[in-house]
Amino acid sequence: MLNLLNGELAQMRAAAATLDMAPRRLGRIVSCDGGLIGVSGLNAPIGTLCRAEAAPGEPAPAAEVIGFRGGLSLMMLLGDTVRLQPGALVRAEGQPGLVRVGEEFLGRAVDALGQPIDGLAPVKAGQAWPLDGQRDKPLDRASVVEPFDCGIRALNALVTMGVGQRIGVVAGSGVGKSTLLDMMLRGADCDVVVVGLIGERAREVSDFVHRHMRGERKRRTVLVAVPSDHAANLRLRGAQLATSLAEYFRAQGKRVLLVLDSLTRVAHAARELALSLGETGASRGYPPSALATLTKLIERAGNSHRSGGSITGIYSVLADGDDHTDPVVDTARAILDGHVVLSREIAQRGRYPAFDIPASLSRVMADVAAPDHRRQANMLRALIAAHESNRDFLMMGAYRAGGDPLLDRALALQGPIEAFLSQDSDERVPLAQSVAELAQLMGPAGAAPQA
Repeated sequence: MLNLLNGELAQMRAAAATLDMAPRRLGRIVSCDGGLIGVSGLNAPIGTLCRAEAAPGEPAPAAEVIGFRGGLSLMMLLGDTVRLQPGALVRAEGQPGLVRVGEEFLGRAVDALGQPIDGLAPVKAGQAWPLDGQRDKPLDRASVVEPFDCGIRALNALVTMGVGQRIGVVAGSGVGKSTLLDMMLRGADCDVVVVGLIGERAREVSDFVHRHMRGERKRRTVLVAVPSDHAANLRLRGAQLATSLAEYFRAQGKRVLLVLDSLTRVAHAARELALSLGETGASRGYPPSALATLTKLIERAGNSHRSGGSITGIYSVLADGDDHTDPVVDTARAILDGHVVLSREIAQRGRYPAFDIPASLSRVMADVAAPDHRRQANMLRALIAAHESNRDFLMMGAYRAGGDPLLDRALALQGPIEAFLSQDSDERVPLAQSVAELAQLMGPAGAAPQA
């Protein structure tokens, strides 16, 4: 008890020593357009958190400075506009552009502001970290040379990931992205897991806590959750906070798995902010700054030469209307180090996970997989592609055996291939076992039969 009191006293002394007694400038609300308010007399930097005065007994509305125009500071409310009054005083608080990070976040579930949502005590983290990250020079990034074990047989064998890789899971709604991410979280080999649930349903947040925030896994997991009914700047801030926490643990030399679900909701939030500031929509309604936000966020993951730590990033990408030419999908595919595509057609056949193997790709597989492994994986991909491209002919009975040796072999191995690609959601298959099962399936040579 005495140790606890001494610790609290030390924190109070430290706070008193840094107490700012300088006069504070206040502003006044002069306009409100939806969630965007204009404040006069308060020249606060972009990224500053502010609070407006409220009636006695009511919480003070919070807002974030996102721009300025015509002598007014433009702020986006972090909540509803209910009972917001014209002329209300606004004050700035906190340090612009900085968030608190630290080991204290392990085992906790927090919101975009770092406030607990798990019903426990506030997180008292003392390390300040830039919300936009610490930009490294290109040569400060280490290469991806070590395979990453995600615990899923088909991905380990055919789309082999690397430690420090950034990979996307691309699919339409209801095809199994969340289930696949759950499988990766359970099977991944890493030191720390940072999960950002951005713009998802509130029910999924509670379900995630029930599944993953318990036992040994809880002590190495951080959850940042911002459901879909929260303000756009909170959703964007939640993704930035999750990435900042991952950067902090990487700086400690740890292997971090960063899972962000979903990158599309982050793009939607950035689009709302850009349009509210008057930026013109370009690619299907997405302003250029919204898509640039994704690039900045993804580029923060990777390996570090300085600390020896790594951030392996897994980002879910929602293909709206199953359109894989959507601007968000195109932008993510261009900047990521690979992508895993889930097919609605394959899911409707009852095969889970519904991997579209020919459309999936890992750009680092050549650097992390052995030559025999790559040769066998390429052969299996060719068999799968041959069967899928001729599926209509096979269903009509228009194909005769002997016409194509590759297709003949694909038909002969169709049952074992389907079993290889399927996996129960609670099953974990290590990398070494996945490669061994691939070699057993393809045979010792792993070569195509000669015509």
